[in-house]
Amino acid sequence: MASSPYYLTTPIYYVNDRPHIGHAYTTLACDVLARFHRLDDREVHFLTGTDEHGQKVEKSAILAGKDPQTFTDEVSQNFRNLAGDMNYSNDDFIRTTEERHNQAAQAIWRAIKDNGHIYLDSYAGWYSVRDEAFYAESELTKNEDGQKIAPTGAEVEWVEEPSYFFNLSKWEEPLLEFYEKNPDFIGPESRRNEVVSFVKGGLKDLSISRTSFKWGIPVPDDPDHIMYVWLDALTNYLTAVGYPDTKNPDYLKFWPADLHMVGKDIVRFHAVYWPAFLMAAGLPTPKRIYAHGWLLNKGEKMSKSLGNVLLPEDLVSKYGLDPVRYYLLREVPFGNDGYISHKTMVSRINSDLANDIGNLAQRSLSMIAKNCDGAVPTPGAFTESDEALLSSARNVIDTARNEFNRQAFHRGLEAIWAVVGDSNRYVDAQAPWELRKTDPDRMATVLYVLAETIRHLGILIQPIMPDAAAQLLNQLSVGVDARTFIHLGPGHALTAGAPLPKPAPVFPRYIDEEVPI
Repeated sequence: MASSPYYLTTPIYYVNDRPHIGHAYTTLACDVLARFHRLDDREVHFLTGTDEHGQKVEKSAILAGKDPQTFTDEVSQNFRNLAGDMNYSNDDFIRTTEERHNQAAQAIWRAIKDNGHIYLDSYAGWYSVRDEAFYAESELTKNEDGQKIAPTGAEVEWVEEPSYFFNLSKWEEPLLEFYEKNPDFIGPESRRNEVVSFVKGGLKDLSISRTSFKWGIPVPDDPDHIMYVWLDALTNYLTAVGYPDTKNPDYLKFWPADLHMVGKDIVRFHAVYWPAFLMAAGLPTPKRIYAHGWLLNKGEKMSKSLGNVLLPEDLVSKYGLDPVRYYLLREVPFGNDGYISHKTMVSRINSDLANDIGNLAQRSLSMIAKNCDGAVPTPGAFTESDEALLSSARNVIDTARNEFNRQAFHRGLEAIWAVVGDSNRYVDAQAPWELRKTDPDRMATVLYVLAETIRHLGILIQPIMPDAAAQLLNQLSVGVDARTFIHLGPGHALTAGAPLPKPAPVFPRYIDEEVPI
């Protein structure tokens, strides 16, 4: 019987940014989880897309000499292309300029207003166009030019205009009670503490409409106002599963979402505003928000304004797609900020991939091809050391599942690579090249144990490195219908005597001849 459905999302991205490696990082994490849960027999809905409204987008379109719709049509395609470039397996790509989203955003507005949580007043305060966010005076500092700036470093401007307000101040206690009852709602723990502290510091009512520009979704029954871009954008998670039709099969199956994956800079919008909006609308809240850290380039967050952006296509062209996917989730503990560099990239490629799993597979399969007539060896009785290795290969799925479900990807990969290390030590200890002369039957058993362990490893690394894993499993003649997690374990072991293709290297070394990034 299939497990429960699983719905996970990335934030949808502002279309006036060209996708950089930070964008790729968030969506990659979701892709890995989506692939993992599909292999674990769950029906998955994986959403990504583009946020195309707001003053920032309108200004960018004007600077480009284009109307906003033409501008967003063109730039949104860059983010859609990213999915192909990084081999994402998203089930939907949403654009907030779609009619289905317009209907959903206006519906949640009406629901919140009908429940008495929206009122008309006027706004005067500091607003960041870059962040599409309002800031209190106490949150601001000044840069070296004396310009007031937000905590993100973005410049702010004083705004005064009529506005609809959401009574966020009324939700302070309900939110704190919700966080208390749902301790896993926000991860990692440091972000949870940050959000709880922010809410305990007091919430003010939130301006949720603008009149000074027009590129956005009109407020229902008052088209002079445009919906605040964050209320608009966050609603995409509902749009994608059929809202406002709460009887839609996808809504019934997938909402509330299991996980919203976000960067730490937008955790407030997702962990404070979004659950408050949903509660006010009488809708269920998502089960978990995970806010990961930043990938830093020379100690700074990547941004177009700093000119330090690393593009995914450049990294993939230089190092290869699957190595980049592996490196991004293995090198940095996912909740933390971390550095990426040429040196550490090459180290991971040559050590973890080429030397460890690559060498294990190549020498094991080459010995089988040479000494076992190119077929799965026929094993004899297993020794204690054989059983120990096979047991570790069978049982690591439990550790990986637990770590991936906590978004601790690096720990899940550490556990898998511990089996790789055990396997290489097993090869050295058993020395099948010596057994070929002294005990061919024992050699066959050792090689069978190695092939079966590699089969497990190939299945386990599919979410991270789908192409490399497929190549590895092809060399073991594992059918495409025999690669899910249910096929881990003795009941689905390799069949002795099954013919194998000629082995070929899967994880080549990186030859460092170019200028490093």
